[in-house]
Amino acid sequence: MRSKEFSVELQDRIVSRHRSGEGYQKMSAALKVPKNTVASIILKWKTFGTTKTLPRAGRRAKLHNRGRRALFREVIKNLMVTLTELRSSSVDMGEPSRRTTISAAFHQSGGSHSSVKGTRQLPKGTF
Repeated sequence: MRSKEFSVELQDRIVSRHRSGEGYQKMSAALKVPKNTVASIILKWKTFGTTKTLPRAGRRAKLHNRGRRALFREVIKNLMVTLTELRSSSVDMGEPSRRTTISAAFHQSGGSHSSVKGTRQLPKGTF
């Protein structure tokens, strides 16, 4: 399990103390932060020029959780809705996506095409 990230304010204080010439050990004692953490924060600042948390590696989801939940609500309201209708409603929500993307998201969340057609109920706990 990863530990909690330090706040940007604390990281900025560490960087400002480093720029003023204070040593790692004095900083860690004054701010009650481990010396290795002080070193890694300063290394990150030297490398990227910022103390903000940078985005992680990996592809972003085409359909975000908010849009996915909205589509599921729409399917629950009307089990006879088609993928084309779901696509047009996702475009209205500001999440343009293809029919195949919506279908894949639906399958990954435990639904199936038959539940869109209305022949089967959604499984429990799909949200």
